[in-house]
Amino acid sequence: MNNLHQNITEVLLLVFLIITFLQSGFDKVADWKGNLSWLKGHFSATPLKNTVPLLLVIILLVEVFAGALCTFGIIQFVLDGESTMALYGAILSCITLLFLLFGQRIAKDYEGAKTIVIYFMPAIFLLYLLANK
Repeated sequence: MNNLHQNITEVLLLVFLIITFLQSGFDKVADWKGNLSWLKGHFSATPLKNTVPLLLVIILLVEVFAGALCTFGIIQFVLDGESTMALYGAILSCITLLFLLFGQRIAKDYEGAKTIVIYFMPAIFLLYLLANK
């Protein structure tokens, strides 16, 4: 339990990312057709319009993998105080958010891009904390 107390900030930020990415992945799987339909419309006037299904699969996999790494990061923190998996989870979370930001900017959805930045701030803060352990 001492490892949890010593790393509580990192653990809480990891939980935030787990909720963010695993819920998003679950939503994509649960409503694949709805998400795909909405995204095809969202990107219809962009160079990405013909790759939406492939990009949705890639984002789904990256989100779920980021959430899984963050989950393993918490387990590793609790069991032995190590942060390797958490660091990998934070890195992949930041990369995932940059992918999403890129998509929003390409689609000229500037309000959506602002929302991604709100998620990016705690993710990059977590990365900073873990990189300086």
